[in-house]
Amino acid sequence: MRQIPGGAPPRERVRTRGEVGHREPEGLRSSVVSKLTDVPKRILIGRALRSDRLGETLLPKRIALPVFASDPLSSVAYAPGEVLLVLSVAGVSAYHFSPWIAVAVAVLMFTVVASYRQNVHAYPSGGGDYEVAGTNLGPKAGLTVASALLVDYVMTVAVSIASGIENLGSAIPFVVENKVLCAVAVIVLLTLMNLRGVKESGKLFAVPTYVFVTGVFIMIAWGAFRGLVLGDTMRAPTAGFEVRAEHQGLAGFALVFLLLRAFSSGCAALTGVEAISNGVPAFRKPKSRNAATTLAMMGLLAVTMFCGIITLAMSTKVRMAQNPATDLLQGGVPIGPDYVQDPVISQVAEAVFGRGSILFVVLAAATALVLFLAANTAYNGFPVLGSILAQDRYLPRQLHTRGDRLAFSNGIVLLAGAAALLVVVYGADSTRLIQLYIVGVFVSFTLSQIGMVRHWNRHLATERDQARRRHMIRSRAINTFGAFLTGLVLVVVLVTKFTHGAWVAVLGMCLFFVTMTAIRRHYDRVAEEIAAPEGPSDDVVRPSRVHSVVLISKIHRPTLRALAYAKLMRSDTLEALTVNVDPVETRVLREEWERRGVDVPLKVLDSPYREVTRPVIEYVKSLRKESPRDAVSVIIPEYVVGHWYEHLLHNQSALRLKGRLLFTPGVMVTSVPYQLASSEAAKLRARRRQEWNAPGSVRRGPAHDRAKEPRESPAAKD
Repeated sequence: MRQIPGGAPPRERVRTRGEVGHREPEGLRSSVVSKLTDVPKRILIGRALRSDRLGETLLPKRIALPVFASDPLSSVAYAPGEVLLVLSVAGVSAYHFSPWIAVAVAVLMFTVVASYRQNVHAYPSGGGDYEVAGTNLGPKAGLTVASALLVDYVMTVAVSIASGIENLGSAIPFVVENKVLCAVAVIVLLTLMNLRGVKESGKLFAVPTYVFVTGVFIMIAWGAFRGLVLGDTMRAPTAGFEVRAEHQGLAGFALVFLLLRAFSSGCAALTGVEAISNGVPAFRKPKSRNAATTLAMMGLLAVTMFCGIITLAMSTKVRMAQNPATDLLQGGVPIGPDYVQDPVISQVAEAVFGRGSILFVVLAAATALVLFLAANTAYNGFPVLGSILAQDRYLPRQLHTRGDRLAFSNGIVLLAGAAALLVVVYGADSTRLIQLYIVGVFVSFTLSQIGMVRHWNRHLATERDQARRRHMIRSRAINTFGAFLTGLVLVVVLVTKFTHGAWVAVLGMCLFFVTMTAIRRHYDRVAEEIAAPEGPSDDVVRPSRVHSVVLISKIHRPTLRALAYAKLMRSDTLEALTVNVDPVETRVLREEWERRGVDVPLKVLDSPYREVTRPVIEYVKSLRKESPRDAVSVIIPEYVVGHWYEHLLHNQSALRLKGRLLFTPGVMVTSVPYQLASSEAAKLRARRRQEWNAPGSVRRGPAHDRAKEPRESPAAKD
């Protein structure tokens, strides 16, 4: 061996079979790729947050209001217009019913708010309507509510974005010409903002929401001052138009039906009220009290703005039509297709402030922006509800985990995808989309209030304290009235909107219900199949020899089989390894481990960022660093499933771990499969493919003919 002058002899390098030239270490390449892909992620959503910083993301009331109430607050920008559009079917003479419809909506809003204040005190865990209905009316009622809410959250995003695009499009022609593209772009932007975390997005959304609310109140106050004190005559830009009635002189049942339909359209102002009851865990302590206060503030603001805009619309003589090109007349002549019908709030603002004034421009900009941000109510409600449903095994488990910024990232992305699809299918047309709206929310309202009535009945049966009984009786009365009123509105909405598109929302609810039921049935079947037996079992019998680190998440049949297999390896050390992502689940695992007396030490790795892969990789590398000559064997229990859709529900963590461990030097990965019942069908399919579709089988003939062919001996081959 050649000696290098002044240095130690070089270490002889052995070239393994099949090695060609010098190869960069795979682990280094993987690390570089990981860092390159991590940089854009950090730029877009920010640095990761530790689990123990969850308290820093909790919201004060001033931030919680725009986060959870942006939908009902912003709905006053289009709900009054929807009322007038429906009434215009009977002509301008029907407009005088609009104040009474506003009063009915206000009564309904106060009733729902009062009812939900009972909910947040009784069920502060964040389950909201789903928890209330499921606990008191049974799992099917809870799943019905969950299906309705999921549909409504998707609709909230689609309607809010489409309405905002239309408001913005009146000033920027490019937006109107490319409204689908612009709507999808806004959805992507909102998704990125919410992936940064609830508190981060709340701070961004607070300013435009408060500017909008302040602007509307200034408009109402100044309009009232001009009209009542100064005696000014304010006229909307459409005050001189006539409305061609589709059905002139409606009376009797037809008029009642029209008024009910107008009322159901005005009820769009109530969408999003339930989001606060779903988001109670996001509030600062005392959570229930802060959530109840935010509900009251939201209800008072929304009702005042809605009624104020309706009143100003009547006094300024706003005219609206479902087909403005033909139904709006000027001097008896249709106004034509070039006319762009502005929303009611824009027409009222022009009449009160004057077109082009600073207050008019600020309110118009804030209105367009707050309509976009109204979708944020759904971005906070959908992921939380999805996480709870995933915890209850109705949705894939990936929706239960928090992302880098402690938000439920998978739920946010799923909501964005569903809303974007809806926007594309309906061409970002708010008029078409709004017909699908509010059905789901009133289903959840009604079942939730019925559930609360049963909740109070159950507690009153055992409560003996008179003061508490009086409080419960009062709460029950509120929820009973709420159940009656919201149930009545649900019937009205279904009757008046079903043929106009509400059937699509009902179909969506049914699809969600069936899908979640199927997922729960699958998880239940798997849990029953892999449940660890109390006595002796074939799964704990030692096979032969092997060992190392056995990765586990809980004690079930696959875990017991993996431990039994590891014991056979006769390794110098053997330990079970789990990652502490959920402290409650980890505590349950420790207790069951000790109760069963498992004779393998259990090591728990803390994971402040809720990661599973990285802590395991770092621990395995530390074992290699302590003893570089030793080999580390990582044993991973895995399910073997038989259908493609089952792969989406299992083994995702195992696949990520194996992918990383394969690039870690000195580490061997062993999968211990546990065959579920569905794998038998897949085995039969594979056997058929092997017999009839193997490469060369067509050329060589059927399997039974090949079995008769004489085999060539090794000597003959040589």
